[in-house]
Amino acid sequence: MNFLETLGKRILFFDGAMGTQLQKYGLKAGETPELWNLSHPKILKKIHEDYLRAGSDIITTNTFGANKIKLQGKASVKDVVTAAVTLAKEVAAPREKLVALDMGPTGHLLKPMGDLDFEKAYEAYFEAASVGEKAGADLILIETMSDTFECKAALLAAKEATSLPVLVTMTFDEKGKLLTGGDIEAAAVLLESLHADAIGFNCGLGPNQMKQFLPRLQKCTSLPILIQPNAGLPKVINGETLYDVTPDQFAAAMREMAEDGAWILGGCCGTTPDYLRKTVEACREIVPKWLSVHDETVISSYSHAVFLKDRTILIGERINPTGKKRFQQALRENDIDYILREGITQQENGADVLDVNVGLPDIDEKKLLPEITKALQGITDLPLQLDTSDPAAMENALRIYNGKPLINSVNGKQEVMDAIFPLVKKYGGAVIALTLDESGIPETADGRIKIAEKIQKEAQKYGIPKKDLIIDALAMTISAGQKSAAVTLETLCRVHEELGMKTSLGVSNISFGLPCREKINAAFFITAMQSGLSAAIMNPNNGAMMDAFRSYNALMGFDTQCMEYINAYKDVKPQKTVSQKILTSAPQKEIAPGDTQNAFRKAIEKGLKESAHDTAAALLNEGISPLQIINQHLMPALDKVGKDFEEGTLFLPQLLMSAEAAKSAFEVLQNEMRKSGSTQKKAKIVLATVKGDIHDIGKNIVKVLLENYGYDVIDLGKDVDPQKVLEAVQQNGVKLCGLSALMTTTVVNMEETIKLLHQKAPKCKVMVGGAVLNPQYAEKIHADFYGKDAMGSVRYAEKIFHK
Repeated sequence: MNFLETLGKRILFFDGAMGTQLQKYGLKAGETPELWNLSHPKILKKIHEDYLRAGSDIITTNTFGANKIKLQGKASVKDVVTAAVTLAKEVAAPREKLVALDMGPTGHLLKPMGDLDFEKAYEAYFEAASVGEKAGADLILIETMSDTFECKAALLAAKEATSLPVLVTMTFDEKGKLLTGGDIEAAAVLLESLHADAIGFNCGLGPNQMKQFLPRLQKCTSLPILIQPNAGLPKVINGETLYDVTPDQFAAAMREMAEDGAWILGGCCGTTPDYLRKTVEACREIVPKWLSVHDETVISSYSHAVFLKDRTILIGERINPTGKKRFQQALRENDIDYILREGITQQENGADVLDVNVGLPDIDEKKLLPEITKALQGITDLPLQLDTSDPAAMENALRIYNGKPLINSVNGKQEVMDAIFPLVKKYGGAVIALTLDESGIPETADGRIKIAEKIQKEAQKYGIPKKDLIIDALAMTISAGQKSAAVTLETLCRVHEELGMKTSLGVSNISFGLPCREKINAAFFITAMQSGLSAAIMNPNNGAMMDAFRSYNALMGFDTQCMEYINAYKDVKPQKTVSQKILTSAPQKEIAPGDTQNAFRKAIEKGLKESAHDTAAALLNEGISPLQIINQHLMPALDKVGKDFEEGTLFLPQLLMSAEAAKSAFEVLQNEMRKSGSTQKKAKIVLATVKGDIHDIGKNIVKVLLENYGYDVIDLGKDVDPQKVLEAVQQNGVKLCGLSALMTTTVVNMEETIKLLHQKAPKCKVMVGGAVLNPQYAEKIHADFYGKDAMGSVRYAEKIFHK
């Protein structure tokens, strides 16, 4: 059977849970499942055979954690992966069934949120994928991904290491969010732009919960969809982990999803061959629905997608050295915080996308562009426009960009298209296409349209669709040619109406060389929007431009119930202009006497490490005591960040960057307290990932936040024996212990640890968290508190210690 040839002709069936079956055959908590490929080959073949008899078309190898980061030298990746693929092929090949190399997460967050380099993750996945193809795998399944950045590393590695089809499934919570804050649309846009062959959901949820998210996925992707739910929610009965959805119920829900358009079905945690047998029986006669064709132009950050539809999107132009001496100085001095403040201010003032250009003659763009890109993505969730004329710098930034970027730019020159289009094809993205070529900029709309058509034709050779080209009609200053504006506006209209493509403009270029430029710019901006402008590269800190933009959207019905307009101007008094109001927040403003406290809070809230450090020192110099700074400014700032995170207006990367900024400030304050002998004693909290569980992402996030709220965290690490947890609690007189589990097979050990603590250390409260848990489950295993996220754990600690 050939996967791609069969795909879409009938419903295809994966197998079910590997871990559930291994546990049935005696896998103990703490054992490395992947090593069973070497020590228990007959059992692995038996598991594969059972799923094939149940009707599976594709069986997955026992290689979920078979990478050098997770194996940690216990065995070579080559030996484990080769054995796993060989065992599966021996069973599948005679039946003309397929083998999918299974690749799961590394268990680490990638920088800047965590400690793992993107390239280290890439190398680990590249090695596993390469070995898997050589051993005979027919396709690759990247699964249980909760971070789009790690998913990008795995998908790039699989595509570059092999010629196999690659399928990707991600794990969302009940709100449709990834661990790192991304939504379904952001994940789908990224995966499709990187040329995944099918995408979908697995783990975390049962079939009924996943069924609710299927329509959202279908609205934003044209790819085949793979669904692999858990067998419902887990329960512990008599020490055994069971699930609340029966095989018949599972099959009924899967049939609904197949009828609604899912092409590939399988199971995750808790699903046995019986679940798959029932699913095959219920779904084998269903004819797959035609895939939806989406022609929307869309870009994304790690958190959300931005669609270029009716309303013009704003691309903030301030992170660009052209004509900006202070910005040029910041680049030369490596003043990253200044650049980040520019990004934050533009976002606050209404930008949808941030342009990022660091091109100066004496700057190493190849090094600095990816560095600034990564730093910006740590403190803002806006998509970025990567802006450089250096293809090497462009590739470096594209490689580590977490999302589908906007690329600025390409033009009609053959050498430019030859350099940029291969990068667009490889890394995905929507690209700004300037209507100029070797002959220069045409003076007529006809000439610019011809170049647009030429660029589109060349892009097709690389498989880059029309929807990923945004035609820049080029705004040339009217001071040098009276017809410049008219030609640009005609080009906008014709690109929009005749070519059916999206458009962009650097709006303020129209007024170069004229006095009171913002008056011309604002008027031109409105006429450009009326002419079909899709994306405007402009200054969102400029009051006149934002006045024009908000007013136009309200008039045209793009601003629902005029709420954006109302929110922007409801507090503006008649005697104070909008321009004055908006420009007071510009980052260029120096900190005035008495403003240091506000600057300090903002540095914490926005995750600006250097600014937090410097303003903490400035507050000390003003005579404010360290404890006053902590209690009156540092803690309230962290509380605001935590509240925004809980309300879903701020996401994990920003939460962690705020914690890092607080840590930077706290070091300054702590040094001062040591000098005066006033170091504050902190309550101690024990954290541990339970015995048998080697995943500690959640625990590490909780640790960072608790430490920044002043707690002394005793981190016992992962795979921690219950007795060791008890000893740490007793020896340190701890009143609160946090336990984490990510695997259903280890929740039994969490229950055992809780029982031991309640018996031997009854004064210690126990909070629990992890993807396999829920409030009901936590109550059943007698935890004192269930933390649905890291901030929930902090709030509970605050309650326990009466802060």
